[in-house]
Amino acid sequence: MKSFILADNQELTNFALQSLLSRGESNEVYQARNKAALYRLLEKHENSVVLLDYTLFDFEDATQLLIASERFAMTQWVLISEELTRDFLNKVVYSSDAFSVVFKDEPLQAVRETVNSASAGKRFVSQRAVEELLRQPAQQQKPSPLTETEMEILKAIAMGMTTKEIAGERFSSIHTINTHRKNIFRKLNVNTAHEALKYALRAGWVNTDEFL
Repeated sequence: MKSFILADNQELTNFALQSLLSRGESNEVYQARNKAALYRLLEKHENSVVLLDYTLFDFEDATQLLIASERFAMTQWVLISEELTRDFLNKVVYSSDAFSVVFKDEPLQAVRETVNSASAGKRFVSQRAVEELLRQPAQQQKPSPLTETEMEILKAIAMGMTTKEIAGERFSSIHTINTHRKNIFRKLNVNTAHEALKYALRAGWVNTDEFL
C-alpha cells in the first residue's frame, strides 16, 4: 500500500490527481491545504509521496522546503506546478534527490511517469524541467550612463538620421546635437556612431525591433 498526499490548492488539478492516484486500489490518498496540515500528515505517514504545487502553497522559500525534506527523510516529493523558476529548480533539484519535477501542462504520461518513479523511490525530472535547468540565464542589463535625451539621440542616429534632421525634429541647434553626440561617445568610450550603437545593443539599452 502506498500513501500519497495532495498538497495542491488548485481544485481542478487536485481532482485530476486524485482520480489518477485512486486507480491503484491499494493507494491511500490524503489532502493537505497548508503546510501545518501537511506536516501533521507526514508525522503519521512519512513514507509517502507528496504532490506539491509549491507556487500555491505556504512554503516561504526553497530553503524551507529543503528543511521539510530533511525532517521527513523517507518522503518523496513531486513538484507539480504551472511554472517554477530556474533558480528555484537549481536550488531544490541539485540539493536533494527526494524531489521529482513535472509541469501541469505536460502530457499525462509525463505526470504518470513522474508519480510512478517517485513511488518507487526514484527521482524523475521531466523534459521541460530539464530544459529549464539547462537554460542559460539572461544577461543582466547594465545601467545606462546616458541621459534620456542622449539615448533618444542615439536611437535617432541608429535609424540613419543626420545631425541636421535630428536637430530639426527636436527643435534644437546642430551645435547642441553635436555636443550630445560627443558626450555619448565619451561616456561609452567609442569613436563612431556605429560603435556606440553596437555598445547599446550589447548592453540591452535598445532593441533591434525598434529599427525594423
